[in-house]
Amino acid sequence: MSKDAELVKKLKDPTLKDKAFSELLDVYQERLYWHIRKLVTTHENADDVLQNTFVRVYKSIHKFEEKSTLHTWMYRIAYNESMRLLEKNNKKSFDDIDEISSSHLEVLFEDEYFDGNEIQRKLQQIIDGLKEKQKRVFQMKYFDDLSFRQISEILSISESTLKSTYYTVVKIIEEKIVI
Repeated sequence: MSKDAELVKKLKDPTLKDKAFSELLDVYQERLYWHIRKLVTTHENADDVLQNTFVRVYKSIHKFEEKSTLHTWMYRIAYNESMRLLEKNNKKSFDDIDEISSSHLEVLFEDEYFDGNEIQRKLQQIIDGLKEKQKRVFQMKYFDDLSFRQISEILSISESTLKSTYYTVVKIIEEKIVI
């Protein structure tokens, strides 16, 4: 039995759930934080989404059918929570998409936790200019090192479509990254 399978078994046992949840936090908190952070940009938003993610995991673990890995299931919850926050924030009035993009980058570059050099800034600007689907696929594959199969399960998109999207983005970045 894998470590995750053992952890799920403990999480579903009411007598072991709290201790197992603490173990789950130790294993996944940092990885999920950085996955979320890439999606929502700011530290404060990432913390909020991370907290919401773990609350949902805690409340829903008994519904986890184990059709995917625990890791993939939690990433999907984190992704969905991130999208909820972004949707809520995007309802704020902006005149156009360029203003949203500009605002997003401004927040990122002013963030005390962002210490990127010029190449990282350029990469972030290129990524920020991508279509949402392209951005999410690239971030999950490149930064989170998820397999196409895992991304497919999280986003409910076929692997062949994901591969095509990812390699299109790589080509776009290669063409634009020149400083």
